[in-house]
Amino acid sequence: MHIILHQPEIPANTGNIGRTCVATGTALHLIEPLGFHLDEKSIRRAGMDYWHQLDVTRYTNFQEFQEKHPGVRIWMATTKARRCYTEVEFGPDDYIMFGKESAGIPEELLVEHEESCIRIPMLPDIRSLNLSNSVAIVLYEALRQQGFAGLQEQGALHRLNWEK
Repeated sequence: MHIILHQPEIPANTGNIGRTCVATGTALHLIEPLGFHLDEKSIRRAGMDYWHQLDVTRYTNFQEFQEKHPGVRIWMATTKARRCYTEVEFGPDDYIMFGKESAGIPEELLVEHEESCIRIPMLPDIRSLNLSNSVAIVLYEALRQQGFAGLQEQGALHRLNWEK
């Protein structure tokens, strides 16, 4: 799986998303401009000591991303979509794109990709969820649909053992 952040603004969100990507073996694609520098403490703090393990690629704009990844399937997460994220079938090589915290994905991109726009249901008077929470919600649904392939099935306790 792949996560695309289009012009993210808040370093802590990107750090949290990076940590989620490392935990799930998901690549992270950052489309500039970024609202921060990748070496900021807040990114490292949110990503903890996992950031160096992250498969992350930067692009100067969405056009460069498309040129480097022609023909990939991109799901665009937006509060404006007609379809819920649980109504689509995610593939293991799909990309899920999220927009910047203050404005989302530009509407010019949304109308060009109307059939691949998805949303997370919420009450009508709520503008949006936190970006890192939204990524986690949609990414884990996509991974669930793939049977959580390659992910640890059961965790172990630190000091004690589970009863058999």
